[in-house]
Amino acid sequence: MSKLGTFTITASSPAGPARCGELLSAHGPLATPAFMPCASRAVVRAVAPEEVAARGLQIMICNAFHLLTHPGEDVIAQRGGLHRFMSWPGLLATDSGGYQVFSLAQPTDITEAGVRVRSPRTGERILLTPERSLQAQNALGGDLIMCFDECTPFPCTPEYADQSLERTLRWAERSRAAHQREDQVLFGVVQGSVYPELRTRSAQATAALDFPAYAIGGVSVGESREQMLKAVEVCLAELPAGKPRYVMGVGTPLDLVDCVARGVDLFDCVLPTRNARHGLLYTWSGVVRLGNARYREDDGPLEAGCPCPACARYSRAYLQYLFRLQEAAAWRLLSLHNLQFYASLIARIREAIPAGKLGELRAQVAEIL
Repeated sequence: MSKLGTFTITASSPAGPARCGELLSAHGPLATPAFMPCASRAVVRAVAPEEVAARGLQIMICNAFHLLTHPGEDVIAQRGGLHRFMSWPGLLATDSGGYQVFSLAQPTDITEAGVRVRSPRTGERILLTPERSLQAQNALGGDLIMCFDECTPFPCTPEYADQSLERTLRWAERSRAAHQREDQVLFGVVQGSVYPELRTRSAQATAALDFPAYAIGGVSVGESREQMLKAVEVCLAELPAGKPRYVMGVGTPLDLVDCVARGVDLFDCVLPTRNARHGLLYTWSGVVRLGNARYREDDGPLEAGCPCPACARYSRAYLQYLFRLQEAAAWRLLSLHNLQFYASLIARIREAIPAGKLGELRAQVAEIL
């Protein structure tokens, strides 16, 4: 019997490093490439967990920092863990809280011990360490969990990026030592900002620690798209091809296709639901900006043939009316549509890889988006 964390490549592109795979987890196999909607506080904003599952998405990602501050990982553990707490039948990943280092902490808050972060909920100062992060992630019970890292800000100097990646490597060793559960797949995290030589060193050193899976962090934090793709390429060249590779916080539909073409297996991003709440909808005929006056009397669906509740039941005119009212139902319906689009994109990517048609799909996505 294959052990948890085993990654099997099930199909490869005849034209490059893109691949389909299967990652074995405690809650079943995860088909890759896969997209993880962000359920930072144990919910995708405005969308119930079963509605995410109904879109055909297997996995979501939650944030250990937010959940340890409220309601507390002990509260969730006492209720059977995160899956049961959310009534979520699929797989779950948890982020370590490293992104909060980037978004909430000041450089003076970061020491070798960890990071002092102020809770956005209570204002309380919390010392987040590799040990504290892994304690929370173990208690939450996610299938895929992350080493605690520093998400290096952009821009930063090569000197700071160097110091940061070395600290992240030491935190990776502490994270691994603190990890207590064999039914969770622990990802090592690569940093190095936009500096290729630092990315190479970080990837090599993280790979040498022999984690079952790897994440590429510190991308899509303000750098150009070209810099992001270069950083991903440099890291992939040094990470084991036989293990899952996850790019954190990426991204647009075109980003997903381009990263898959380079050999990436996993993604997460707030973009589909955040854009939905702002009235930007993805369709295979192009982007719909629902606030535009042209949709006020448009009786057609957002996208013909789309099975999501927004398209199956409602007109663009009605959806625009809800959106302009700032009605909560608009957030839900529009978010479901964009999640459906991402699910359909992932399905098309998986079909295109073994057929050698990823380039054709990329051209289509680039044209419509």
